[in-house]
Amino acid sequence: MLNLQVLITTTRPTRRGPLVAKWFAKQARKHNGFSVELVDLAEFNLPIFDEPNHPRKQDYVHEHTKAWSKTIQRGDAHVFVMPEYNSAPPSSLLNAITYLNHEWSYKPYGFVSYGGVSAGTRGAMLTKTVMMAFNVVVVPQAVSIPFFSKHIDEAGKSFDPGEVQENAASAMLDEMLKWAKVTQPLRQSRLATSS
Repeated sequence: MLNLQVLITTTRPTRRGPLVAKWFAKQARKHNGFSVELVDLAEFNLPIFDEPNHPRKQDYVHEHTKAWSKTIQRGDAHVFVMPEYNSAPPSSLLNAITYLNHEWSYKPYGFVSYGGVSAGTRGAMLTKTVMMAFNVVVVPQAVSIPFFSKHIDEAGKSFDPGEVQENAASAMLDEMLKWAKVTQPLRQSRLATSS
């Protein structure tokens, strides 16, 4: 089964990204088209990009980069779960993207954005533009959750934005699965040439 990685892209202590990501991962498991892996960017503790060599070479020096590379390499598709900061993606996400090159390539990408009235869509749009540099498929279907904090329970333990967002998640996952299957030979060819 193809591996979908759901990436929690925020790293600050008071973040709400894990709640949103867990909700989406639940939707992805219910969809049953992928095996689902939650990836928390905060666990990698990546400093500001510090590799001496260009990521295209995959000649990584630091253990944090090697761990990040190995993790992203095993994904067949990725969903970025993200807010926007100052109408832009979280700097933690842009930094994490910068660390790698080939590991991102030939995969479909989906976005679950959340925020206030704009639902994080401006940050997602800018991230889509960045990802296009890696020969990827960014699916047009998306999950955009406005006023997301209204959907967090009083205890702050669970998140449920309702049926409209569940349907949006299902539509996005349907499209991602099609593209993950179509691009699989390209990923396998790239792995064969890099090993």
